[in-house]
Amino acid sequence: METEFHIEIETIDSGADSGNSARTGGSVSEIEGQACCTVLPKKAPSEPYDAAFIAQFQEQVEKTINEHHLFTKKSKVLVAASGGKDSTALLHVLKNLGYTIEAVTVDARIGCYTEENLKNLRQFCQKINIALHEIDFRNEFGMALCHIRDRLHANGYDYKSCHVCGVLRRYLINKKAKELSPDCIATGHNLDDESQVIMMNLLRSNVECAARLGPKSGLGDDTRFVQRVKPFYFTREVDVVRYAKMMELPVKYGMCPCSSDSYRREIRNIFSIVPNAEQAKENIMKAFMGILPRLKAHYGAQEKTLRECIACSEPTNNELCNACSLLQKIEKVDNKIDNKDKEKAENTKQIETTAPYEQLIVLTP
Repeated sequence: METEFHIEIETIDSGADSGNSARTGGSVSEIEGQACCTVLPKKAPSEPYDAAFIAQFQEQVEKTINEHHLFTKKSKVLVAASGGKDSTALLHVLKNLGYTIEAVTVDARIGCYTEENLKNLRQFCQKINIALHEIDFRNEFGMALCHIRDRLHANGYDYKSCHVCGVLRRYLINKKAKELSPDCIATGHNLDDESQVIMMNLLRSNVECAARLGPKSGLGDDTRFVQRVKPFYFTREVDVVRYAKMMELPVKYGMCPCSSDSYRREIRNIFSIVPNAEQAKENIMKAFMGILPRLKAHYGAQEKTLRECIACSEPTNNELCNACSLLQKIEKVDNKIDNKDKEKAENTKQIETTAPYEQLIVLTP
């Protein structure tokens, strides 16, 4: 079923303040007072209700939870929710199955895209009585995702939006989880997502990263990290979409506008031309699960003891964790901009003190 799209226009302030927004010379979406145009899909028509499909869908999720020991009915589960179809469907299923859940969301301030998702998520959580904990990029970092990316680009770091968002999002959710003390963090990653990331790691020859995948993420049991789990690990995206439409969940169907240049999008496009793609993705997952225990055993034995980040005390392999490393690079950009501003101010002051305004006017014939 095709999704119909429409365009919404809104005005946003993506920077920490108008001064910072104007002086970076960033993209249109980053400049104070400019229009941000985000393509949002209209609400998709609902699917005819199919009780057998609903039961089968929920049974598949519960089977994954039980067989891979993700959590129990006594566990406190924190669901990382974006307001999209996957995480909203996950909240709905876990609530219906009787699990104890709360939700946490990170607003990266991607214009009307995240505004709409956040509005839908708030209404949904209130309706089915789920506590929602909100984190905002602006409050935490003083600026929106695209602004952070542009500042990194300004200093020569060509990071994609998805990389920046993923690093900072994981950092914020782990930090919030320490405050809330859940037994695990559940994400809405489905079979399609996971088959894509398996292929991404293989094509990059990054087998160690592949070893960290699975229904339970990671290699070890470091208590400084809250365990991440994926109840939709064996659930196809088409089934998640069908479930969300059938239950008339308040979500927009479509990909994040900032992901257009991501490597994952390229892999997704490759799958779109693979013959019998749905079966191919299931075959990838089946083959990968066959070797995953050996990968975890091999790379788990080589896992280095994690140290504490010197800036935030989060566990890391390096002096700085990935999030603080990014933020330090942004700070370098700020210092560079501040130095230019100081230099400009000094030059202006020097001109003002050496010549009256009239003498600076150049007369032309």
